[in-house]
Amino acid sequence: MRTLLSARAALLLLALPLLAGAFAQAQSAGTIPPSVDPELARYIGAIRAIDNHAHTVLPPPNDGTDREFDALPVDNMEPQTDPVVLRDSSPEVSAAWQALWGLHETAPLSTAALQRVQAARAAIKAREGVNYDNWVLDRMGIATEVANRVAMGPGIAKPRFAWVPYDDTLMFPLDNSALAAATPDKAQFFPLEAKVLQRYLQAATLQHVPATLGEYLSKVLLPTLQAQRQGGAIAIKFEIAYLRDFNFASVKQDDAARVYSTFASGGVPDVTSYKLLQDFLFRTLCQEAGRLGMAVHIHTGEGAGSYFSLAGVNPMLLEPTFNSKALRGTNFVLLHGGWPYVHEEGALLQKPNVYLDISQQVILFSPQLMSTWLREWLELYPDKVLFGTDAYPYTPAMGWEELLWIATHNARETLGITLTGMVRDGVVDMPRAKQIADMVLRGNAAKLYKLQ
Repeated sequence: MRTLLSARAALLLLALPLLAGAFAQAQSAGTIPPSVDPELARYIGAIRAIDNHAHTVLPPPNDGTDREFDALPVDNMEPQTDPVVLRDSSPEVSAAWQALWGLHETAPLSTAALQRVQAARAAIKAREGVNYDNWVLDRMGIATEVANRVAMGPGIAKPRFAWVPYDDTLMFPLDNSALAAATPDKAQFFPLEAKVLQRYLQAATLQHVPATLGEYLSKVLLPTLQAQRQGGAIAIKFEIAYLRDFNFASVKQDDAARVYSTFASGGVPDVTSYKLLQDFLFRTLCQEAGRLGMAVHIHTGEGAGSYFSLAGVNPMLLEPTFNSKALRGTNFVLLHGGWPYVHEEGALLQKPNVYLDISQQVILFSPQLMSTWLREWLELYPDKVLFGTDAYPYTPAMGWEELLWIATHNARETLGITLTGMVRDGVVDMPRAKQIADMVLRGNAAKLYKLQ
């Protein structure tokens, strides 16, 4: 994805902290790109960041069977055309192997080289044990990682990790077979959502959904949100973009209740009627999350899978939701920056309760490309943009650790390019550029979630 790999590696090495807490100096392997001011690069590299979004995998003694890093894992879908950075030949991952495991391997890996990477990772896991995920964060200069998981577990706890659970399933309490038949992806996803719903029902000591919508709200939906908040959740997550579009209407409870009661005991709801119930439940979840002090995270922009509908996830479709008076007490975070709708998503930051993060984008796009729209966001709404990674266990050679490295590396360089350009153009001075860097990498998230 990039040809100046040594220059990029040098910039990130400025940002990689030593385990003792100090930060590494520039390495002789390359020089800071001329598009980044050296003083600003050093400053950005020393910031202990808050990662707004990652699919954290449990450390040892987890034996590799952990699947709760995603309610809808995307590693078993029909093939899509992967972006360059996620392909086996990506030079990005070679730099990550060197930084993390001290290996000089070149992608794509041979069978023997893959075994060396896996052995090096396993050796550090064995050495660090339950502290392994903390070790990974230390290597990235990340103080806190917001873990998007079905449930937390040993080794990922406050203050290094914060929790965001998945709540899409609470929007789909009826028979979803008609929805699942729409695409092969949805045929895979809706049974997975049903498993999460069954987990929530069991927590409520129920075998199946109650007969009325009122009972569903009082016995399942609200107690689930309350339990998540009491369990430390700072936000709830919707992957709804994988399941339907963003066109959520304002629906009266009586209308939603009629749909619910008709099909709660059996039968397959028609798509039009079922949408009324989903729309009501989505807004109810958002309102209650806000009341409990939790933000709402929404996957925006492109998604995995060859059947993903980009047309249905234009973030402008969410504007009526953000404009709802009932939801002005809820803060929304649009994950992944919304590409290809980067300008639309940036415009939505005008809403007082809307934020966005740069997760996933800092994996998929070069810093030079991404800096073009990041500058637009930072010139207009620097207090609304959050750093994030979307680190994910993609393949045996490209785990959440490697993607965390790539994302953190690219984020710091992108921020450096963007702010250097703003300083050189006289848009901001150096003190303000450093302040914005602090805001994006740490301060905005700390304020939003009331973190230390």
